[in-house]
Amino acid sequence: MSRGTRGGGAHEDGAYEDGTYGGGVYEGGDRSAFRNGAGNRAGSGTGNSARSGTGSGPTDGAPRPHLSHRVPDLGALELLLAVARHGSLGAAAREVGITQPAASSRIRSMERQLGVALVDRSPRGSRLTDAGALVTDWARRIVEAAEAFDAGAQALRGRRDSRLRVAASMTIAEYLLPGWLIALRAERPDTAVSLQAGNSAAVAERLFAGDADVGFVEGLAVPDGLDGVVVAHDRLAIVAAPSHPWARRRAPLDPAELAATPLVLRERGSGTRQVLDAALAAHGGLARPLLELASTTAVKAAAVSGAGPAVLSELAITEELASRRLVAVPVEGVVLRRDLRAVWPAGHRPTGPARDLLSLTRDRPRER
Repeated sequence: MSRGTRGGGAHEDGAYEDGTYGGGVYEGGDRSAFRNGAGNRAGSGTGNSARSGTGSGPTDGAPRPHLSHRVPDLGALELLLAVARHGSLGAAAREVGITQPAASSRIRSMERQLGVALVDRSPRGSRLTDAGALVTDWARRIVEAAEAFDAGAQALRGRRDSRLRVAASMTIAEYLLPGWLIALRAERPDTAVSLQAGNSAAVAERLFAGDADVGFVEGLAVPDGLDGVVVAHDRLAIVAAPSHPWARRRAPLDPAELAATPLVLRERGSGTRQVLDAALAAHGGLARPLLELASTTAVKAAAVSGAGPAVLSELAITEELASRRLVAVPVEGVVLRRDLRAVWPAGHRPTGPARDLLSLTRDRPRER
């Protein structure tokens, strides 16, 4: 593509190849105003705007063209800057990591997009045209701004990645999360982790309030307004102290007897209570609890003391069953299996350390 005007005629998009635009050239970085002329495109009428009509902006109600259609991408601008530094298209191509034909094609594409010749090519090398030098000055500012943008984004990611706030229901917090967090620390030693434990309803509330980056719940389904994925499985067990009559029975409990018996239970809103309520709804529902406690540890301690039979996660009673401080009571005709899920606000999949923790949980499923 040669320099200079093409017989005084307009090139693509109304621009002349000598870098002028209707008798003027773009000022600095302001593409809406020109110097040395009225600044009108061919046939656009009078006024000081590059666009049709008068005024410095688009006509009222007219959509503004997207910059992405008018401004070369960053890769092309970086290539142009490299040509300016090296005076060689081949050297510039090597710097940005592409082939020379690809670099030449990218420069030609940018020239077509802008409507001006940017680079004069000769056996002695590549030299910027006058318009190319001007565009290079603009490109330098854009690339520097992009580098500042990238540095700021990295700082934001660093701040995000420096902490992880986890909310988890009690069983997961006590018996699964410690192992997952130890594994996460090996991968992200600089990430500070805070853990808030509560029932499944409280976990959902913390996520909705923005007080947690990821949560773990034990209920029957993903709470409304959250997305989630199953990371492990669990079963509930009926347990009693060795002194309780149920510990010596040989026939399994039937659902009606289990439903009619006052039990030591977790509070409403817990995943354990949700599963038990659903399982026994068709059998008259749960009797009034003997005790209603807010933690798995408290329920287990009450059962061990002989206060009454309890319903607990199998994850929580391994040691107590092995030492015979508690006895598992068989029950038939009722399903007490449940899924353990990671959850997060709908449409906002975890990123950074929360995403890494989610990956670790799925690498270590607990099938039961």
